[in-house]
Amino acid sequence: MSAEAIEKLRAIVRDVPDFPKPGIIFKDITTILKDGNFFRQSVNLFLEECRGEKIDKIVGIDARGFLFGSAVAYELGVGFVPLRKKGRLPYKTESAAYTLEYGEAEMELHIDAIERGEKIVLIDDLLATGGTSASAVTLIKKVGGDLISAMFLIELEFLHGRKKLESTPVVSFLKY
Repeated sequence: MSAEAIEKLRAIVRDVPDFPKPGIIFKDITTILKDGNFFRQSVNLFLEECRGEKIDKIVGIDARGFLFGSAVAYELGVGFVPLRKKGRLPYKTESAAYTLEYGEAEMELHIDAIERGEKIVLIDDLLATGGTSASAVTLIKKVGGDLISAMFLIELEFLHGRKKLESTPVVSFLKY
C-alpha cells in the first residue's frame, strides 16, 4: 500500500480526549471500521505482511483484534483463535496476567486452540504499553505455538510497548 494511502488511514483515526480516563487520548478506529473502503485497506495492510509466510493460525486479542484478525484469517484460509479476557472462554484455558495502569488483568486461551509447532501471527488494533500483547505472546508460547510476528494497526511509539514483546518481530502500520 502506498505511503499516501497509509496517511489517509492515519488521518481518519479520531482522537478522543480524556477517554477512558482524564489525560488519555484514545485512538478511535470506528472511523475506519464504518467505511468499507478504509476497513478493506486496513485488512489489506495485514494481508500484505502475511503473504508468502507459512501461517497456520491468526490469534486476535479481545476485542478489536477479533475484527482484523478474523478478516485476515478468512482471507488466508487459516484458523482464527480468540484470545479473551479472563472468564469469557467456555472450555479449559491457559492464562497469563498483565499489569495495567490501574491494576492487573488476565488473558486466556483455550488449551487446545493451538497445536505445538503451529506458525502463529498475533493481531490487534493497538500497541500501547505492551502489557496485553506481552501476555498474549506468553500464552501463545505456553501452549506451544511458534509466534512468527505480532501485528498492530496502530502503535503509540512513545509508550515503547514493543520492548515488552522481547524477540517477537513487531509490525505496525499507523505510528503516533
